[in-house]
Amino acid sequence: MTEPSPKGATPPLRGALRIEAADLRLVALPLVTPFVISTGTMTDKIFPLLTLQANGIEGVGEGVMDPTPDYLEETIPATMAFLREVLLPAVVGRSFSSPAELAPILDPWRGHRMAKAMVEMAFTDLFAKSMGLSLRDLLGGLGSEVAVGVSIGIADIPTTLDRIAVAQDAGYRRTKLKIKQGHDVALLAAVRERFPTIKLTVDANTDYGLVDLPVLRAMDAFGLDYIEQPLAFDDIHDHAVVQDALATAICLDESIRSATDARKALVAGAARVINIKVGRVGGFASARAIHDVCAAFGVPVWCGGMLEAGVGRAHNIHLATLPNFTKPGDTSSASRYFHRDIIHERLETRGGMMPVPLNGPGMGVTLDLPFLKTVTRSTESFRP
Repeated sequence: MTEPSPKGATPPLRGALRIEAADLRLVALPLVTPFVISTGTMTDKIFPLLTLQANGIEGVGEGVMDPTPDYLEETIPATMAFLREVLLPAVVGRSFSSPAELAPILDPWRGHRMAKAMVEMAFTDLFAKSMGLSLRDLLGGLGSEVAVGVSIGIADIPTTLDRIAVAQDAGYRRTKLKIKQGHDVALLAAVRERFPTIKLTVDANTDYGLVDLPVLRAMDAFGLDYIEQPLAFDDIHDHAVVQDALATAICLDESIRSATDARKALVAGAARVINIKVGRVGGFASARAIHDVCAAFGVPVWCGGMLEAGVGRAHNIHLATLPNFTKPGDTSSASRYFHRDIIHERLETRGGMMPVPLNGPGMGVTLDLPFLKTVTRSTESFRP
């Protein structure tokens, strides 16, 4: 006798999923507060959103690339063109029995990991729904909530201290400060004077070089959990030099785009912590492989964020249920960034813990289509 499906779940899949259609939107959500890092200021979160349709089910993936190549080389215009001209024509009309079967379509193309991630994440959401499984369960994660911290953008010291106080009152488990050259040691001294015991990290977003080693060494005095990506986005070697000179752990973000990158960095001693962003590394399969490599080295990981809206945030939360995500991630409350999200469900923390969205199969959240329409700049549809 077959067990009944959980309430809201889709009956288990019988056979392959034929991608019948795809919709590609360009969305712009205004931020509650401008977000400032060493490479620039963001006032709106602009992102592509991909929906894949099969068997009456939809899977959704959110892109994390920026309009310009200020984080990594990928950009929204290039991604839209690559999806439009290469990836989606190769996917729409095809049948797939699992996310792994996307590899022959995605892997031959060099780079473009963020674009590939959109397709893989949308299909993985679709596949999980077809199986009646949450993304957490499909990925092999555990638990109903994940520990989260906050990421605080660059501002003057009094404003930063006030923002930390608000985050502490909300119970966040870690405070990450964006830093840049000239906005670092004095800031940390002021923060530690007022908040001597909080779990504190900094993120340089590649703003330093080997010439700045004395400044980075000075940060050892502030009891940081780690210093994130101090050097160039494509560097591993010089990070190993810095890590050898510091007591504080280095965490790599931009430099790690694959399990091979992670292995090379850990063998070289370039980091003691790794930030995994599923959108940065090409999707869930790559993120899981990096997670497993780090676990084999005994190196903890955490889930980074790119100011994602509800779809990307939900995907991140499910990923962070994997067992080696032992440090608080960046999946803080969506209301910190957006007046209104593109999903119906509210992704909000409670006491520094983010509940895993388990309201149904797949990513566990649903698009607020009427509101999404108001913040969509363009829509393209693809059919066989």
